[in-house]
Amino acid sequence: MQPSQDIERLIEIMVALRDPDTGCSWDKVQDFRSIAPYTIEEAYEVADAIERGDLVDLEEELGDLLLQVVYHARMAEEVGAFGFGDVVMAITAKMIRRHPHVFGSEEARSAGAAKGLWEQVKAEEKRIRAEKRRAAGETDGVARGLLDDVPAGMTSLARAVKLQQKASTVGFDWNDPRAVLDKIKEEIAEIEHELDQPAVSKTRVQDEIGDLLFAVANLARHTDVDPDAALRGTNDKFSRRFRHIETSLAAKGRSPAETSLDEMEALWNEAKTRLQQPTPSDGSE
Repeated sequence: MQPSQDIERLIEIMVALRDPDTGCSWDKVQDFRSIAPYTIEEAYEVADAIERGDLVDLEEELGDLLLQVVYHARMAEEVGAFGFGDVVMAITAKMIRRHPHVFGSEEARSAGAAKGLWEQVKAEEKRIRAEKRRAAGETDGVARGLLDDVPAGMTSLARAVKLQQKASTVGFDWNDPRAVLDKIKEEIAEIEHELDQPAVSKTRVQDEIGDLLFAVANLARHTDVDPDAALRGTNDKFSRRFRHIETSLAAKGRSPAETSLDEMEALWNEAKTRLQQPTPSDGSE
């Protein structure tokens, strides 16, 4: 079988891989749940290639992510639910519906107005989906809440922001980032209280740390910062600085395990000075 730029060839390959008799012994036994972690992993690898500015890797990672779409669509087709063509039709129809200012008669004179139209159409789509579920008998009689459609599979920080954004649409939100900062201080005090107890409860400490992280994600949202991106940047910064410690010690024939904390701290501070990468805001880390 020859490679091709045609999506149909990729679909044919997946059909062959999933063939019950002649397919790949691994591919043909997979299901939606077993493949889902790979889908998430491929999305992260796309994001990583973008973060690194590596367009060669991005081409390959986008292909890997596309394969995941084809994989799930094929499994759905096998049970008579939908196929790849239905997925394409659904997303093209959605894009047309959600951009009436481009494909219809509506006008959006600003990015904010365009987003407003998008949200209006999304709300109508949600109402229609709910009606379809009721007609198909797929509901349990309990009305779906505002936060029910926030995917549980998102990263915890991203999901926190999404939940907060949803709640803010009905006015459940702070109006000032400094109010969120006060909440962060409150959560830190609660952690300190738990740590001061004679018998420290891991469960309560975990709960309080969760509250703190949720509040930090809220602060990021209020300051228009992506908390996942912020943490990725800090992870990379930590790695660079720790690598400086290792390299500096290796030049002396030593390792971190053979070095005092004070000396490693001094090398860390040295790395902060040497490895600073100016940012557009204030030129410091």
